[in-house]
Amino acid sequence: MIVAEKTMDFKSLEREIFTKCCEIGREMLKNTIEAYDAQLRTERDRKAYRHKGTRKTILKTVMGEVEYRRAVYETRDENGAKSHVYLLDEAMNIAGSGYFSGLLSEQIVRLCCDAPYRNAARTVRELTGQTISHTAVWNVAQAFGVRVDIQEQAAAKAASEHKGAGNLEAELLFEEQDGIWLKLQGKSREKHGASHEMKLAIAYDGAKMAGKNRYELTNKVVCANFESAGKFQRRKEGVIAGTYNVDEIKTRLLNGDGAAWIKQAVTDETVHFQLDPFHRNKAVRTWVKNPDMQKQIKKLLYDNDIDTLLTYIDACSNSVEDEDEQKNLLSLLTYFTNNKNGLVPCHRRGLALPKPPEDKIYRHMGAMESNIFTILGNRMKGRRACWSISGGNNLARLLCLKETGKLGDTLSLLTASVLPKRYADEIQIKMSAKNVPLSEGKGYNGLKQMLVPSSMKWMKNLASIKPLCKI
Repeated sequence: MIVAEKTMDFKSLEREIFTKCCEIGREMLKNTIEAYDAQLRTERDRKAYRHKGTRKTILKTVMGEVEYRRAVYETRDENGAKSHVYLLDEAMNIAGSGYFSGLLSEQIVRLCCDAPYRNAARTVRELTGQTISHTAVWNVAQAFGVRVDIQEQAAAKAASEHKGAGNLEAELLFEEQDGIWLKLQGKSREKHGASHEMKLAIAYDGAKMAGKNRYELTNKVVCANFESAGKFQRRKEGVIAGTYNVDEIKTRLLNGDGAAWIKQAVTDETVHFQLDPFHRNKAVRTWVKNPDMQKQIKKLLYDNDIDTLLTYIDACSNSVEDEDEQKNLLSLLTYFTNNKNGLVPCHRRGLALPKPPEDKIYRHMGAMESNIFTILGNRMKGRRACWSISGGNNLARLLCLKETGKLGDTLSLLTASVLPKRYADEIQIKMSAKNVPLSEGKGYNGLKQMLVPSSMKWMKNLASIKPLCKI
């Protein structure tokens, strides 16, 4: 005879246990926060802060929404103006990006770097079981982006005053810059047009072997912004000075597509500009349709015979009869003439470059197209995505930190909340190694007391079986 039993699939059981654990965690967090608030109420300056009762609030955490009460105080400033403050919020630094815990805020920002805001909100809802809109997720990302902007502005100012905090030493620095056009929305669209160029700059001191025929740039720093050329160059210098000791840099090699804003970085004879090989070759393929002409142009480029190259292109433009072909050749001639000093790659100019350190190698520049896609394009371009100037800037800053591996440390610094150590000690579960496989306490078996579904009472019977070490 077969006895049919109701069963519960493992996924449902796992979800139910997870929900119960989150409930316990929220209750522990609530008690801890309210105990800390009580301590602040006792230790406050009673003359400066007059207690006016408690107010209920909600803190969103990775365990769900934690509802608790904290004291509100009346105080006066130097002019005698009355205001109300929450000492708990100030002490824990939890009011910066709305009432989100630091850990949840970090997770939200990481999700925003990988997926659209709606998808990030959906993921948070599925993991924490709490209600959170894509607008709330957007607000958290924007708040962090603004804080990173403040850091970059401060670094740019320090760099302009030769007070950069960077201590990494390198005699040779590689720089590459390029732009990506992104669609705009709202007031930004009205002011700047349907799309606007976001500038991206990377800098690194060499490369190292990361696998077979694969290399990785070392000590890379990145910055991106919609702002004007002058402001962007100052921001870029601030980011570099935040990592590198710029006084030790003797030579800079700059790679770009020839845009005027990129060549603004050529400030003195220590900076050597080269036209990006990808854009240079693309221009030849786009504007020269004749295979023989293409072959001859590439040969002259390889021979570093730039004057002859420009003369040859000019002669070709005068010899062709097709008007469109002539126009294309003149466009190529103009492009190459404007970037004449950068047509020969830096590694073929015979520059007296310092030798690379033992753990690095110097490779030919040309990594910008890949970085444009991996840093910005993969997240911000396509899928009918449109941006405001400020919203795009804020997300781009987070993407740059993610690319350089600094996102985690930066988020931890910006979301630091402080609790006295004794509160952390109170919630620790202490269990000796000897009793870990058994049970802790006298006459109490947590397994026998656990809540289980009515259809799975057999689980409690398992709890009554003694461990083999006690038989």
